[in-house]
Amino acid sequence: MPRMSVLTWTGVALLVLFLLLALVGPLFASAPDARTGQTLAEPGAAHLFGTDHLQRDLFARTAEGARVSLLVAVAGVGFGLVVAVPAGLVAGYFGGRWPDELIMRTLEAVQALPLFVFAMFVIGITGTGDSQLGPVTLTATTKVVLLLGVGFIPYFARVTRSATLVEVQEDYIDALKVIGVPRRRIIAGELLVNVLPPVLVQAFLWIGVAIFAESALSFLGLGIQPPRPSLGNILGDATSYMLLGAWWYSIIPGLVILVATVGFNLVGDGLGDALDADGRH
Repeated sequence: MPRMSVLTWTGVALLVLFLLLALVGPLFASAPDARTGQTLAEPGAAHLFGTDHLQRDLFARTAEGARVSLLVAVAGVGFGLVVAVPAGLVAGYFGGRWPDELIMRTLEAVQALPLFVFAMFVIGITGTGDSQLGPVTLTATTKVVLLLGVGFIPYFARVTRSATLVEVQEDYIDALKVIGVPRRRIIAGELLVNVLPPVLVQAFLWIGVAIFAESALSFLGLGIQPPRPSLGNILGDATSYMLLGAWWYSIIPGLVILVATVGFNLVGDGLGDALDADGRH
C-alpha cells in the first residue's frame, strides 16, 4: 500500500471536519428554525457561528444544511451509479457493436444538455415545490436528487465502459465464454466485481461535485426550498446582508462548501493514485 501524500492527508482532515459538522453537529445544535432573540449576532460563545436575519442560530442551520447537502449529494451519486454502471458494463462488453453505440449515443445526448439548463427546464415545468407524478409525490429534495443523478449518469457510464473494455481483453473472459458461462453471469458476476473499484473512486470524487452543484441550485432557488436549510439556500439568504457587515452569514457556509468540495476531491485523488499504484504492482 503506497504512502499517502500530504495533499491526501489534508483532504482527510478537511473531510473529517465536514463530516463531523454534517453528522455530529446537528446532534448538539438547537432546532434550525428556533428563534434566539438576536438578529445578525456575531459569532461568539453563545452562538458559535452567529445568527441570521431571522434570529436563527447559524451553527444549527449550517450543520443541518451540511447534513442535507451531504445526503442529497450521496443519493444523487447513488442514483447515477445504479443507472450508469449496468449501462456501462453492457456497452463495454459489446464494445463497437450496436448495443454499445445505442447506449453511448443516448448518454452523449444527455451529456450535451448542461445540468443547470436542464434543472431550470424541469423546475420551470414542475415548480419548486412538491410535484405529483401519478400516485408518486416528488418532493423538492427528490427532484434535486434525480436531477443530479441524471447529470452524473454519462460520466459514470463512461468510466464503467472504459474499465470494462480493458477487462474483456483478459484471458479469463474468453475462458468463461468457451466453457459456456451465460453472458449475464459474466457481466454481473465477473466484470462487475473487477470494474467497480475505479468506478467507486470516481463516485467518491463526484460527491464533492454534487455538494457544490446542489449548493449552486439551492442558491439560485432551484434546489432545496426554505425553511429547510441547505448550504446553498443559507448562502443565498446571506447575500443581502453582506454589505451590512454580517460577514459570518455568507463566509461560514461558503467555507463549509469549500471544505467539503476540496476534501472529497483530495481524498478521491489519493484513492485513485493508490488504485493505480496497486494496478502497476
